[in-house]
This record gives sequence, structure tokens and C-alpha cells, in this order.
Amino acid sequence: MSRVVLDSSAVLALLHREPGAETVLQLTPQALISSVNAAEVQSRQVRDGANPRVAWENLICSVEAIVPFDAQQAELAGTWISKTEPFGLSLGDRACLALALTQGCPVYTADRAWAQLQIGVEIRLVR
Repeated sequence: MSRVVLDSSAVLALLHREPGAETVLQLTPQALISSVNAAEVQSRQVRDGANPRVAWENLICSVEAIVPFDAQQAELAGTWISKTEPFGLSLGDRACLALALTQGCPVYTADRAWAQLQIGVEIRLVR
């Protein structure tokens, strides 16, 4: 099975058992997440009252690997600002997309606005 990239929203859907969680659960054995998105998921969990250690364990059990945000991804994420800003995408969103492009794999998200993007990344919605 080939690798996929998960956006923060997809991982949070899984962790919170929201719609789309079943889809994300099936992807976890081959799922990558950007270190930027891992920080977003951890922040959200801790902000919402989760024990930091438990939150981190739940996150790392939800993916195959956390991939460091590198210079190539940083360049892409910065370059895409004008193409993504009209859709409300954050730096974390662009980091996720950059990881998917550099890994040559699709990205899964719960953010419907991503479906409108035309940046050369295959985008799949989990719900």
C-alpha cells in the first residue's frame, strides 16, 4: 500500500471520533504527517485539556511517521501563499501540502476548501 499524508484536521477527526474517522483509521499504517501538523494536533489536544504525554502517544499511534519540515517544503509552503490565501489556508496547511508534493502522495483532509486548490497535489476529503 502506498503512503499518504494526513492533515491536522484528518488526524483530529480520528482522535475525536468525528465523521471521517473510519477513513483515517484505515490510512494510519501508511500515513505521514508533517512535524508542523504534529505540533498543531498536539497544541489542539493540550489546549482542550488532554494530558500532554497521552495526547502525544495518541498522535504517534495515528501515523506511520512524523516527517521533519525541511527547506524544500518551506520554499513550497512560502511560494503557495497567493494560491492558498483566498481559501483561508494557514502555514500549517501549506506545510502539509508541501509534504504531500515532495513525497509524491495524496493528502487527506477534512477541510473542504482544499478541494478547490490547483497546486499539483492530489487532495482527498475524509468527509
